[in-house]
Amino acid sequence: MAAPRPPPPAPPLPPPPRLRRLRRRRRRRRRKFLLPGASAAVLLMLGVLHAKRMYDDKQLVERKEQGIEPEFSPDLKASFLRLLPLRSMSRVWGSLMEVEVPVFMRPAIYKAWARAFHSNLQEPALPLEEYPSLQAFFIRSLKEGSRPIDPDPNCLVSPVDGKVLRLGQLRGPGTMIEQVKGFSYPVSSLLGASSSLHDATEEDISGEPTEQNVPESSNAKSWWRVSVASPKLRDRTLLSPKRGIFYCVLYLHPGDYHRVHSPVDWSIFKRRHFSGNLFPTNERAVRTIRNLYVENERVVLEGQWKEGFVAIAAVGATNVGSIKLLIEPELRTNGPGSMILHSQPYDERVYEPEGTGMMVKKGQEVAGFNMGSTVVVVFEAPLSKAREDGTVSSDFGFCVKAGDRIRVGEAIGRWSRS
Repeated sequence: MAAPRPPPPAPPLPPPPRLRRLRRRRRRRRRKFLLPGASAAVLLMLGVLHAKRMYDDKQLVERKEQGIEPEFSPDLKASFLRLLPLRSMSRVWGSLMEVEVPVFMRPAIYKAWARAFHSNLQEPALPLEEYPSLQAFFIRSLKEGSRPIDPDPNCLVSPVDGKVLRLGQLRGPGTMIEQVKGFSYPVSSLLGASSSLHDATEEDISGEPTEQNVPESSNAKSWWRVSVASPKLRDRTLLSPKRGIFYCVLYLHPGDYHRVHSPVDWSIFKRRHFSGNLFPTNERAVRTIRNLYVENERVVLEGQWKEGFVAIAAVGATNVGSIKLLIEPELRTNGPGSMILHSQPYDERVYEPEGTGMMVKKGQEVAGFNMGSTVVVVFEAPLSKAREDGTVSSDFGFCVKAGDRIRVGEAIGRWSRS
């Protein structure tokens, strides 16, 4: 006969109410401890990062005062930026910027922005109440006479309000523009492989006019083309063997006037639109991101002035994906379907009539940004005779140096004619 099963154990008695209250109190204390502890750790980390950035910026200022130039140094932040959807973020930001601000709030908001970014509120052409959105305020026009244009015919003026980051002369084959000490990028990558600057560079080196090389399809008149083969256009009648090629990089602060003006009287032959990334273009990004201006989305205007080649590259940045051309209002940048692969061909437009292009005057408005960004000007200017040591002295001289602030219409450089 089987032994009887033992009775099941009695369920444990519930803890007395006092003990339950004690346990709940302990759990709340534990949660309260963990939450402030995590918050304190995050705040401490942010504080350390902010302190390090302030220290680095202070060191940079001190080195500049000592004449020590900052060098290129990639960091982890530059790599992290590549993982972010900066183009989509910029489109969202652009949509927010277009939201209409209530009239009674406009002066307060725009004045707060002006204090934060040192904008001059005496210059806008309209009262603050008449700018319906932040975007309208950012791309504001100025009162007539706010930017007088230097009338000297032998000078090239600044196309924007901004800070001079780099400037210099381009020499030799495979000419490079210095992004920062320790890193440079090819000017051909910035302007495009089909830029006629390459012909001017070759002729400047050899002193011999190059043969004209025109694509077989050049007989077909077209004002629009998508450049895939990147043909070279050469016209020896427009080039002079006594020319130097110079560049100037100008950074627009978020509080600056955001419209782009013509630096000289010239004919714009072509426009190229390069789709790309939208990395920030501030000084920290310039020191840490390789090929910054080449990788970012940009619009290049190229043509001729009385001294030869000239081009303006308007480079987009984070939250500045929209670059507008007054001479081509239908152009759209940072589109949702744009690809950012380097293999993607850029889009090129040739302005009619081909060979004459679109005439613009010095100081004439040609483009604009939605916020701050960067403009690179590349141009030919007169050179004097070669020296005995083999170097070439220039009649052209810059009126500014790296670190200077400059405004639209002020001379970047000038030269004298004998």
